[in-house]
Amino acid sequence: MGSNRLKSIDILRALTMLLMIFVNDLWSLTDIPEWLEHKAADEDGMGLADVVFPAFLFIVGLSIPHAIKARMRRGDSKLLVLRHIAERTLALLIMGVFMVNLDNINAENLLFSRVLWQILMTTAFFLIWNVYGERVMGRIPPWIMKSLGWAILLFLAITYTGVGEEESQWMRFHWWGILGLIGWGYLVAALTYLMIGNRPGWLALALLALILLNINEFITPFNFTVKLVVSASNHALVMGGVLVTSVMIALKEREKMQLLVPFLMGFTALLMLFAFLTRPAWGISKIMATPSWTAICAGITALSFVVIYLLADRLNFFRWADPIKPAGTSTLTCYLVPYFVYAFGELSGITLPDALTTGWIGILKSLLLAILIIQITGLLGRLKIKLKI
Repeated sequence: MGSNRLKSIDILRALTMLLMIFVNDLWSLTDIPEWLEHKAADEDGMGLADVVFPAFLFIVGLSIPHAIKARMRRGDSKLLVLRHIAERTLALLIMGVFMVNLDNINAENLLFSRVLWQILMTTAFFLIWNVYGERVMGRIPPWIMKSLGWAILLFLAITYTGVGEEESQWMRFHWWGILGLIGWGYLVAALTYLMIGNRPGWLALALLALILLNINEFITPFNFTVKLVVSASNHALVMGGVLVTSVMIALKEREKMQLLVPFLMGFTALLMLFAFLTRPAWGISKIMATPSWTAICAGITALSFVVIYLLADRLNFFRWADPIKPAGTSTLTCYLVPYFVYAFGELSGITLPDALTTGWIGILKSLLLAILIIQITGLLGRLKIKLKI
């Protein structure tokens, strides 16, 4: 999955993306096991859907040291890397805010249908952040395509009306959305790594500080709560991935890679122990972003990484993941494709019979849909349509 990158990170990202698309489609099903779905905010527990997004945050962290080091090797200064971090964060925040406002749109007051608004929004994302060659279709400069995308977003923003308590309102920061949360987590972790460098000990202290901030969200002995825009849980998950990769890089430089698996197993055990000890105090809750939920999700992802690392990078057994490869290498594209699929599905007026959206048959339907979306992503890649920020 790329000669200059760990196969295990791409595969883990692809599997997580597959699960993300799958659980995002569970809303369309009935009579399915509770363990697949999100738990309520006040319920002590977690389902499969509660693990997927934190796993993705952890994987974002796994990639940060490799990405920053690659830019440094190409000759980028810290100032240029900082600029890239800022641009990437801003892109994620913009997309996240638009997507959240899509969910809060007032369809009755729009100039056109909500579905068309969704299609135009997603099209604009593709126009702005697609990877272009020197010319589009041999004639059009990429800046024209990007400008068109920005013009569409501006038009959608100007004509937007949302649902308010008393009257329609303009776009708001209801919350940051999935991409926005990734953006904030990426910003904090990338800036930390850029400042500290590949020093696992200092990065471990940064992770500990974020975990303490997460705890501080539930106990305030000094009557103050520090919050880095969003919950420290979000940042801690990304920083956990950064720490794992920084240790991996350090071990490789010292030619002690045989210690990586023991470290990962110890790290997983420590996270699980912390989750077990803190669960009685705050419970396990994704909605509340409790410290125990944060730790157990990081532990599950770290353990999954151990298994895939041993299979793909140690044993060179990775061809089994080829069918889902696009989800690991064109992840943003893959995440956005469902916005087209659901929109065009709604426009078609076609509805599936209850037999295909109920129970295990429905689960199979959602799994096949996720696989189909990944194949569409691969096809788009072959057509030179691939988003990158």
